[in-house]
Amino acid sequence: MASSPLSCSASDLYPLLGDGANATAAAEFICGRFEAISNKFVDTGYAVDNTYLLFSAYLVFAMQLGFAMLCAGSVRAKNTMNIMLTNVLDAAAGGLFYYTFGFALAFGSPSNGFIGQHFFGLSKFPSPSFDYGYFLYQWAFAIAVAGITSGSIAERTQFVAYLIYSSFLTGLVYPIVSHWFWSADGWASPARAENLLFGSGVIDFAGSGVVHLVGAIAGLWGSLIEGPRIGRFDHAGRAVALRGHSGTLVVLGTFLLWFGWYGFNPGSFINIMKSYESGSYYGQWSAIGRTAVTTTLAGCTAALTTLFGKRLLVGHWNVTDVCNGLLGGFAAITGGCSVVDPWAAVLCGFVSAWVLIGCNKLAEKLRYDDPLEATQLHGGCGAWGIIFTALFAKEAYVNEVYPGQPGRPYGLFMGGGARLLAAHIVQILAIVAWVSVSMGTLFFILHKLKLLRISAEEEMAGMDLTSHGGLAYVYTDHEDELKKQLGVV
Repeated sequence: MASSPLSCSASDLYPLLGDGANATAAAEFICGRFEAISNKFVDTGYAVDNTYLLFSAYLVFAMQLGFAMLCAGSVRAKNTMNIMLTNVLDAAAGGLFYYTFGFALAFGSPSNGFIGQHFFGLSKFPSPSFDYGYFLYQWAFAIAVAGITSGSIAERTQFVAYLIYSSFLTGLVYPIVSHWFWSADGWASPARAENLLFGSGVIDFAGSGVVHLVGAIAGLWGSLIEGPRIGRFDHAGRAVALRGHSGTLVVLGTFLLWFGWYGFNPGSFINIMKSYESGSYYGQWSAIGRTAVTTTLAGCTAALTTLFGKRLLVGHWNVTDVCNGLLGGFAAITGGCSVVDPWAAVLCGFVSAWVLIGCNKLAEKLRYDDPLEATQLHGGCGAWGIIFTALFAKEAYVNEVYPGQPGRPYGLFMGGGARLLAAHIVQILAIVAWVSVSMGTLFFILHKLKLLRISAEEEMAGMDLTSHGGLAYVYTDHEDELKKQLGVV
């Protein structure tokens, strides 16, 4: 993280200090002071970089509150407590399982290309490779994946199923994917010392694939196996809107996620105190600022494109659609945020808005029900972000962010050839295959054991009343009457 200490040799100073009796002592004294000052600078560098990483981890963790508010506003009032509790437990259960297994499987180096082998339970921590702040940052990413999936299966999933899938996803499924693409040992990592996939590795800087596509595919299988909510489609197969109960919470959650994304994307540099050219005003701090700008522009463009696109398609302005469009832009730019120019981020956001609109139309045609559009948003826009990076990654930025490999491929449309695009297509296929097998099998087993979906009676009454002891918004007479009808004590 920080630079190595500067060296000082007393023997080099002797000729400069003359032949006096005190020359040796003076040279040793000067070098001792020099080395002490140098070590202080190194210590300061570590402190600055770790503080930056911890602050970024706090921002990413704040996204969990954003997910909670977004989910709460997007479901009906009778399921508010349920979805809020699942978001709390994503963080709590995810913390223990990522501590016990997940971090080791993801970053336990040295290891093979497919799975990590060290640091279980944070043994031998801190190490020259990782400090505690890095664990906290990666844990915040892991629970974000579980939050994506919870939105896809909201309003109809048994509480025990939430606990099982969240623990499995954060403790095993997601860590293995992050090892493939983010660990220095991963088979498709751009940080490998040799044998890079297609000469480049996969450039998925903050996780359009590793985070967003993984959460989306997991949610896709859960929602497919469960089937749509009661009343989501009529007898003729036409979609019926089951609107969330609070646009206010949706907007609040969106802004909290926007705020957290500045830890998600710029924070993925891990350190800030790194110069690209010694003594220059331009360095990693500049790249971090550019990443924040590309993130902002992609989200803003996607929001406006969705606003006017939906106005043309349905004839009115819809705040929920705009919020989802904004988040879709963020999901798309996440993979390439550090290696593209701001103008390319605008294009990324524009296309992502139409990808989301198209995925939602397709979902309706296929009678697929996702209460938060999580699969369409994180899956469709995440996949577009993976392709976008392979098309628009700029050579200079790629070499800055991933140094040490001269001639590394970059974006196809920027003159870098098709090797990066080939690597990114492999990434999409690998994620879809692994998550489909692992999470699809888990959801299928839960379904066969009758642990996945709640009963029709519970779904009609709402999970707050049947599973959590009462409604989030208390209307005493109404609640008492429902309890009598259902025989709930």
